[in-house]
Amino acid sequence: VQLQASGGGLVQAGGSLRLSCAASGRTFSNNGVGWFRQAPGKEREFAAAINWRGGSTAYADSVKGRFTISRDNARNTVYLQMNSLKPEDTAVYYCAASYYAASSRTQERYRYWGQGTLVTVSS
Repeated sequence: VQLQASGGGLVQAGGSLRLSCAASGRTFSNNGVGWFRQAPGKEREFAAAINWRGGSTAYADSVKGRFTISRDNARNTVYLQMNSLKPEDTAVYYCAASYYAASSRTQERYRYWGQGTLVTVSS
């Protein structure tokens, strides 16, 4: 399966963006999907994840209450709504599809990765 992340851009602090992760090649409706991010000079880290049906989600403490992950399996797409953005949210955001149906914070549990979309939050 190929994953295409989109929706990144430049936004002022306090603003919002919605990222999309579209799958092609085959459906990922049976897979958990996660969003990870990598800030300049830092390791890639977990941001949010959702299970195959969308009934279970997980968030990093740093984004909890501000980001919302959701999915539309009919459209083979997962979304990340990001509100109240902060300069420290600046990063390349990657979506990934898990080997498993459950959501997971662990990168090693993800098999397919998209190319990333850059989010820049100005102060």
